[in-house]
Formats: sequence, structure tokens, C-alpha cells
Amino acid sequence: MSIRKKNIKNFFNSPKMNRQKWLKKGKTFHAEDIRFLKEIIPEKSNILELGCGNGHLLSSLKPNYGLGIDFSRKLIKEAKEKYSELNFIEADIEKLSVNLNSKIKLDFVIICDTVGYLEDITETLNNLHNFFNEDTRLIVSYYSPLWAPLLNLATLFKLKMSNINSTLLGTSDIFNFLESSKFQTVRIDRKILIPFGLFGLERLINRYIAALPIFSSFCLRHYNISRSLKVIDKTKKKSASVIIPCKNERGNISNAIQRLPKFTDKIEVIFVEGNSSDGTWEEIQKVIKVNKKECNKIIIKAFKQPTEGKADAVFYAFDKASNDILIILDGDLTVAPETLKKFWEKISTGEAEYINGSRLIYPMDNNAMRFLNYIANKLFSILFTWLLGQRFTDTLCGTKVMSKKNYLRAKKKNKDLGNFDPFGDFFLIFGASRLCLKINEVPIRYRARVYGETQISRFTHGVLLIRMLIFAFLKIKAI
Repeated sequence: MSIRKKNIKNFFNSPKMNRQKWLKKGKTFHAEDIRFLKEIIPEKSNILELGCGNGHLLSSLKPNYGLGIDFSRKLIKEAKEKYSELNFIEADIEKLSVNLNSKIKLDFVIICDTVGYLEDITETLNNLHNFFNEDTRLIVSYYSPLWAPLLNLATLFKLKMSNINSTLLGTSDIFNFLESSKFQTVRIDRKILIPFGLFGLERLINRYIAALPIFSSFCLRHYNISRSLKVIDKTKKKSASVIIPCKNERGNISNAIQRLPKFTDKIEVIFVEGNSSDGTWEEIQKVIKVNKKECNKIIIKAFKQPTEGKADAVFYAFDKASNDILIILDGDLTVAPETLKKFWEKISTGEAEYINGSRLIYPMDNNAMRFLNYIANKLFSILFTWLLGQRFTDTLCGTKVMSKKNYLRAKKKNKDLGNFDPFGDFFLIFGASRLCLKINEVPIRYRARVYGETQISRFTHGVLLIRMLIFAFLKIKAI
């Protein structure tokens, strides 16, 4: 053990170390920190915290299974006495040899501030993959180097605990360490402008002001959320359910089936018909009969939509779907069915966990989208990228792909958002963002309709986007 590491260990084992006292002094900071982590980490999750101290953070997250590891004998003893319902181990997290119960599937691994004390960050991260599965997320939280002078001043006046021999690390430093250890960053957040009480204004500032562009750059706390690339099984065969919501799309039904590529062995197509007046339902029945007669490998199912609206049609079909991957293909075929192969390549190999089509990269057909709509969509894409912490160039493209498993998780996560989205686009995007899924976009050629008329009011689209911007800011960004 190096001299530096011995000094750090002795510091945290010192009889003078009173972790509870510093938690009380920094109660505003810790309350804000826990508030954000609770948005990311649902209660009853399985959590491993590395460098857990006296277990305060782990306990605050109310895990189903919680394991804290720290090399301070003093702090682990305190944690065991105070939080007996959790599990704590005295060990060096840089040389982990902990065997978890094989039945325990970790949802989150947390490294809170500890990263700055590590001797070899890369080696420590390399050893963590054994604790991960495809859904596990690593959260590394640390303080901004910009705050170092103020934190040193606070330490001098005994307003905060010392950071003995800790390394200054910015978000790009942590990103690079993670990348070199085969962890892929899916989201970066910055929080906390005021880490102390300020006449009751601290919550207001930390919720609304700290979330704004420019101001967020000066936040004390930054969080890097990543996934392990080493545990993704790229060889596992996956099945697909292609969801086609359709209303007055009779002329597109047969084309949708004929042009659909056979990108995997097991494909089902689910038509959800929205009480059409042009014979769409009858056309679907004809196509099903032809498909059976030709012994096509694609299974076709059809349902009458129980109520109305695209979101209702899509989610009704999602619940009926029996395969691994859910793919939305709009019945107007303005996105070519042949394009779905590109979406499949990304999701089936684990390159991404949520795929969003983008109509705004390639030039589009004349009359496919009005110029003002195009400009508005570009502007909103920039704003949503900022709001959600992952890149979006087109939020309203109807072609979206995610696994059935993650859809069910998003449905559970979004319960607190209410029935806010008549189209379903934002429900899925917000769910993917809140679950910290790896999001990718596939540029598509947006075609003009060859049959029927658009079901969407362009004015309604604009109002919806503004409403969703405000909604996303209040419910997701400003927390």
C-alpha cells in the first residue's frame, strides 16, 4: 500500500473522524445530492456503493438489496450499527474480490466522491464489469474543479470535511477514464449551485436556475451515468414486433408487408386500426389471408383500437406484442419499411437501447414537411438535447425502437408523469432518458405521402412541442 493510500485510510479511521457531524453541516448539499440520485434510482433497487462511508447515502436510497464497501474499519463499523438491514464489507475497492449471490442482479453501482481517492482509476473500473449485466448502470459523482478554491476555503473555516489527497477531475476526465475501461457514458448531469442554506432560496435556485444553460456549467456536482460494454451479448438471437398504427391507410397496408425486410428469423406485425372510413380494416383482413396462403414467415395480427389517438394505439399494441424488440412503423409509410433494417442492426447488437428515427438529416421530399415546421423541429431538437442530456435531432419522427423489457420499465417509471402525450413520442423518449438507456438516432429519408392525408395538425404539433418542453424541464431537468 502506498504512503498516500495509508494516509487516506488513517484519516478515515482516525478517532477524530466524525462523519455524522459533517453530514449535518452539509445537510443542504447532501439533501440535493440524494434528491437527484432518487430520480435516477427507484426505491427497492439492488445497489452496490463503493466507498460507502458510514452508509448514509445507501440507506437514503431505500434499496431492496444494498451492499456498501469501504476500506475504513471505523466507518464500516458505524454503518453496520446504524443500518443493520443493509450489508457492509470492509475491503479495498481497488482490489475487489467480493462474490455476490448469483441470484442478485445489481441495478446500480455508485462511486460517490471516492473516485478522487483512487490510486489507479482505470484498474478499479476494469475490475467492476464482473458486477454488471446489460441493465446495470454505473453512477460516478464528483465535484467540479471550478469549486476547488471555495471548497478549500470552506475546509479552512471548518464548514466542510477535508478532501485529503484527492485528485481534481472534471467531467471530461471521468468520461475518458470510463471510456478507456469499456464503460459507455449515456448521460451527464450537473446539479447544485447553492450547497448551503440561503434564507430558504437554495431549493428554488438549485431546482430552476441550476438547470439552465450556462448556469449549469458552474454547478458544484456532476454525475456521469454509464453502462458496461463488456457484458452486452451481441450473439443472442432476438425477435421483433413491428407495430403499425393506421387510420384511413388502406392504400398502404399491402405495401407495408411486401416491403418489410426479413431482418430476423421471428417477426410479427401488429396492425392497430383506428376506426377508419376508407376500408382499412377490411384491407388488413385481406392481407392476413394472402399472407397465410403464401405461408409467409411473418405473423400478422390485427386489433381494433379500443379508444382513439396514436399513443393509445401504440401502447395497446406494445402490451399485445409477444417478441423481444418493439418497432413502430407509421401506417403512412413516409418512413420506408426497408429502413427498419438499420434500426435493427443497432438494437440487436446492443449498440443502443433506444433508437429514434431522424427526418432532419437527409434532404426530404417536396411537401413532406413545411419549411417553418422544419425550422421549429431543428430548434426544438437542440432544446431537447439539453433537457434530456442525450443527443436528439428529431423528437417527433414516428419510427422508434426499444425492447419490450425496457418499455415495461419505462411504463412503470413514467407513472408519475400522468397521461400527458397524445402521440406517445415523448412518453417513450422521456422513459428512455429517465432509465438512462443508451439512445441512438438513425437518419432516414422522409418521403411525401403516396396515399391518404396526414392525421396530424401542424399547429397542434407546435403547441405540443412547447408543452413538452415545459413539461420536460419541470419533471425531468428541474428536480
